[in-house]
Amino acid sequence: MPGTLLHLTGRISNVIKHRWSRLLSSDAAIKPYYITTPIFYPNSVPHIGHLHSIVIGDILARYARLLHPKRQAKLVTGTDEHGLKIQKAAQARGMEPLAFCDELSEHFRALVKKADVDATRFSRTSEKQHCDAVQHLWRQLEAKGFIYKGQHSGWYSVSDECFYPELQVSRKSSSDGAEEEVFVSTETGSLVEWTEEENYKFRLSAFQARLREHFAAHPRAIYPPQHHTDILQSLAEDTPLEDLSVSRPRSRLKWGVPVPGDDEHTIYVWIDALTIYLSSVGYPWTQQAGDGFSSGWPPNVQVIGKDILRFHAIYFPAMLAALDLPFPKQLLAHSHWTVNKHKMSKSVGNVADPIEAIDEFGIDIVRWYLARVGGHFKDDVDWSHEQLDKHSKEITALLGNLYSRITSPKIMERGQSDTRPPLLRLVRPETDTFLEKALQVLPAYRENMDELQIAAALEHVVSVLHETNALVTQTKPWDKNTHMELVSAVYHLTLDVLRMCGVLLQPFMPGKAGMLLDAMHVPEDQRTIEFADIRRPWAGYVEPTPVKLFPMPRAKAE
Repeated sequence: MPGTLLHLTGRISNVIKHRWSRLLSSDAAIKPYYITTPIFYPNSVPHIGHLHSIVIGDILARYARLLHPKRQAKLVTGTDEHGLKIQKAAQARGMEPLAFCDELSEHFRALVKKADVDATRFSRTSEKQHCDAVQHLWRQLEAKGFIYKGQHSGWYSVSDECFYPELQVSRKSSSDGAEEEVFVSTETGSLVEWTEEENYKFRLSAFQARLREHFAAHPRAIYPPQHHTDILQSLAEDTPLEDLSVSRPRSRLKWGVPVPGDDEHTIYVWIDALTIYLSSVGYPWTQQAGDGFSSGWPPNVQVIGKDILRFHAIYFPAMLAALDLPFPKQLLAHSHWTVNKHKMSKSVGNVADPIEAIDEFGIDIVRWYLARVGGHFKDDVDWSHEQLDKHSKEITALLGNLYSRITSPKIMERGQSDTRPPLLRLVRPETDTFLEKALQVLPAYRENMDELQIAAALEHVVSVLHETNALVTQTKPWDKNTHMELVSAVYHLTLDVLRMCGVLLQPFMPGKAGMLLDAMHVPEDQRTIEFADIRRPWAGYVEPTPVKLFPMPRAKAE
């Protein structure tokens, strides 16, 4: 083996050993790895943005299990069911709010199942256990002096369920052509109306310095970096935070958690909703010294849409600081999916239906597309049936066709053996450069995944599949004129790369990756990250079984 290749394999081995020992020496063996998605507002059926959030959460949870299979990984998703918007939508349907939520929540639960998302809990804010947790949290904040009663006035958005400061409100001509002007949020475009009322307030202003110090000291606490910069700017000393209105008069909002000891007020829906991340792992933890560590607190990653960043990066950490609880370790604020370069809207009629896409292409292809195209997170991405079809063909060609080629009768007959030859015996002039590149895939994949650069991690898998297909084409292992030693080297190296890719693709395409590993007879206990090292043969090697990973879809009936 050339010296450069020996040096490379040694360096990669040291990197993997270092990271593995660091993981084992951390809290991994004690604290569950905890990931949350947004809890979705069930005022309508799910769209592709909802699917994107839960798939990204599932990818991270499955990756955590690859890294440390003995460590529990918790993934929580669910529905946010209280608030004025739900109350009005239920009234418009002539239904009780809970019955209305029961119906629509099932759509989201069904989406989780159809998306092959391995969620450990589907939480609903209408559950009694959660409502009790919200009231407990309120009492704790009140006992510490962080909640007080006062007058509040401001621009309120029913659809966004929040007040906006004057600087975030602008005038706009009425959409129905009337002469009068309306006021809208500059952030969301939602209508706002001036509201004055007596309610309870949370001393958000008391935590501005604490939050600013936290985010300044933890540059990776919010990803992508531009959102971290935005939050730090909003916490600057010259832009003081206002105390947060945390209740609504019960005369206006009945569908929500009552303020403890005051039947005239309902707890603000965002205080209610944010508490779900605590209640989903057993808060209040009266038997665990109040920290919830063994249940998974704090979250390792919270996956959210960028439009709800302020609630998760400012309001929620301030609540946690008031309760002396640790902050979530990292927020992943992904961008939005658009259709024809426009925001999805029911009124416009451009809402992308995730169920329709899954039924047409299969969930593994849709998950591949969501991660491959939507895994950069920095900019909005346009949903496109044509692009989905393009990426379907990409993975079918790179992975499905490669497996079909290497398990063709001619190549298997010439390349197969009773045992898998050691890696050093497979290196030949024709495979040396290829092997150097293949050995870099695992550490590069891990580095990207650890940095939440999901699309970049997939790019390394795509690249090595391209290289492997090219190697098979160039060396022609099916040709009787190709030397048998080269045939054996290409055959087994290709199988090793396919095994590696099968392991690495499990978080992204669990169905197809599992199907590939099954066909290659890779034991269940050898599908973790350490077995993605192509220098490590799997025990009990058995020749692969030819299968069609991506069969042609049936033609639609006329």
